[in-house]
Amino acid sequence: MATTLIRNADVAIVWDAAAQQHTYLAGADIAFEDGRLTFVGRDHAGPVDEVISGSGLLVMPGLVNIHSHPSSEPMNKGFTDEVGTPGLYNSSLYEYLPIFRADAEAVPSCVRVALSELLLSGVTTVADLSMAHPGWLDLLGESGMRVCIAPMFRSARWYTRNGHVVEYEWDAAAGEKAFAEALSLVERAEQHESGRLFGMVVPAQIDTCTPELLRDSHEEARRRGLSWQIHAAQSVSEFHEITRRHGFTPIGWLHEQGLLDRRSIIGHGIFLDDHPSTPWHTRRDLDILAETGTTVAHCPTVFARRGITLKHLGRYRRHGVNMGLGTDTYPHNMLDEMRLAAYLARTQATDPRSLTTTELFEAATVGGARALGRDDIGRLAPGCRADLVLVDVTHPMMRPARDPLRSLIYAAGDRAVRAVYVDGRQVVQEGEVLTMDYPAAAAHLHEAQRRVEARVPDLDWAHRPAEAIAPFTFRWN
Repeated sequence: MATTLIRNADVAIVWDAAAQQHTYLAGADIAFEDGRLTFVGRDHAGPVDEVISGSGLLVMPGLVNIHSHPSSEPMNKGFTDEVGTPGLYNSSLYEYLPIFRADAEAVPSCVRVALSELLLSGVTTVADLSMAHPGWLDLLGESGMRVCIAPMFRSARWYTRNGHVVEYEWDAAAGEKAFAEALSLVERAEQHESGRLFGMVVPAQIDTCTPELLRDSHEEARRRGLSWQIHAAQSVSEFHEITRRHGFTPIGWLHEQGLLDRRSIIGHGIFLDDHPSTPWHTRRDLDILAETGTTVAHCPTVFARRGITLKHLGRYRRHGVNMGLGTDTYPHNMLDEMRLAAYLARTQATDPRSLTTTELFEAATVGGARALGRDDIGRLAPGCRADLVLVDVTHPMMRPARDPLRSLIYAAGDRAVRAVYVDGRQVVQEGEVLTMDYPAAAAHLHEAQRRVEARVPDLDWAHRPAEAIAPFTFRWN
């Protein structure tokens, strides 16, 4: 097999196994062969087949995104930027999520747009939480990314008939059938010819799944050695629904059912028993998350749009909770998401020391990898997968580059990403995705949104047109 060497990079973010942390290494050589890193250090002396000059480059591990919805969210741009249901504590889930949906023809373009944006922002591994759709696995394989396929299933659908009450239409048998189909999809993913797909078990939401489905799915995930993820503690309405049904907070009830452990991931995990919007008579939720080793998938942008936020990322980290990051919504830009996560943590804590860039980067790399049960991604060390991001430290937005990671996250963002490799294969070059036609997919999505907009009145409980729900910024003449 051919060996590629990145020689004498200005700086690399490498993994210190003894200290169990990332560290800067100046003048780094990084070699990879057959999809794996073979050398990380200085003065590589072995034979190589291709040499890439590291001059002017920061080399860092590919980012790990543990919560994303590529098949639907890109369609919502321009619709859900400023909407939230006042009668449901400004969540957009129950009134608007069901009506702004991509049709079958648009789904492949949604996926290509989302995955292209992720690659351009340095993501090499993503968990794709979607409902099953035709051609899903081959589409993910086409992207060149490392993808944890996470087909969602549930026992009920939610809806509202008045904008202030959430109702549920239950079909337990359909949930069990979808669960079986999800397991079959995971098996097929693990056998996919790309070799980059793996699986996760995902009962969609805590309030739309029967207790039996939750327990059965968790046990099956444990038996197969897979991670298990669920949306929980993501809205005030859901918090009240679970306390009404069970007399426990969402986190407390999952714990009572034995569903929280080191391979469990809580999508969002915002509304704990000590959150100002959901005060409860206990103060145990944060302790439960830490003691069980449960991961929280933090996705700040989608909630910040509604005036909602975790209280707060630094506090969870200091309490011992494993944190990962995700892009629950558009834009699928992990560097933007990281920047917002840092700023929200500091404003919520009213303390600039509440979250360090070290902790933030760990959440975006090894924290996410830990949640997925992987120790071969999210770090640069011999034996790990060759998932790399090359950043141009000479880019004007990176200057001064006294601390290159801070310059990347807080200033340059994806504008400085020069190249991305997954399994040693280049998938981004000079700001262009090599595996998918991003501009064509975006153009197709633009046209598809017209179809979505036309059917909004038929899907909305009040039969409102899209412009009544999401008015334009300015009047059109």
